Amino acid sequence: MTAPTEVELFFMKGKIERWIRFGSPLSERTLDRRRRIATFAPDAVFAFMRWASNGHGTLVSRIDILRACRAGEACSTVPGVRPGAEILLRSIGWEKVQRVLRAIDAVEALGLAPQEICPDHWRHVHNRLAAGLPPRPYTRERHRAWILRSKLATQ
Repeated sequence: MTAPTEVELFFMKGKIERWIRFGSPLSERTLDRRRRIATFAPDAVFAFMRWASNGHGTLVSRIDILRACRAGEACSTVPGVRPGAEILLRSIGWEKVQRVLRAIDAVEALGLAPQEICPDHWRHVHNRLAAGLPPRPYTRERHRAWILRSKLATQ
């Protein structure tokens, strides 16, 4: 059995917040009033938000869309994620994070769960935003193609 990926969530109102924007953890356990651990199965896709502020405003705002790796797979280190994960999308700065959130909202508006769509779409969104271009929208046709491709790959 492959070890699951653990994500440390944290909440200190108005100072530091780390939460899951989307994804389906296998379980969550509470460490104390402010900290929880969310556990994800291998290949699970999830969005991890990190935000911090001080008395002068926002210090950091970032979102990572990650895929939990299997044992032996190469993975990237991400603060708060053990042992690490494959980074599908990384965005830093409130303006860029807002663009990613709009892309997530667009997928949800189709009635699809963002963690269940083609992971290539999140790579596409990352690359387009990095180039300063708007990402192409995810469509039901693309999703249908992804489902068919997934079925062929498992046969």
